[in-house]
Amino acid sequence: MLNLTPHAITLRTPAGDTTFPASGQVARVSTISTPVGVVVAGVRVVRNTYGPVTGLVRDPQGVPLPCIVSGMVLAALPAGTLNVYAPATGATAIRDERGQVIAVTELVAV
Repeated sequence: MLNLTPHAITLRTPAGDTTFPASGQVARVSTISTPVGVVVAGVRVVRNTYGPVTGLVRDPQGVPLPCIVSGMVLAALPAGTLNVYAPATGATAIRDERGQVIAVTELVAV
């Protein structure tokens, strides 16, 4: 599986850990910020919408190759997009003493 994030991702399974090093290629999504007309604590509040995702590696038919992307990139993809996953960094993630994620036990799909 191709890791399209800027850092290694470790999956923890009953059979042990598998680490996917960063591939050097990063999938990205542009963000469009629109002011909502509210100011909180002296700063304006915006609503973000996602633009197109770039950086996915696709087969000749246009289907993405199996890959790991950030949660933000995954959220910008249409529901049902095949082969693209993000690390599940919620309650099931394994964290160190500082709260940093060191491994995940689940992947998220759209």
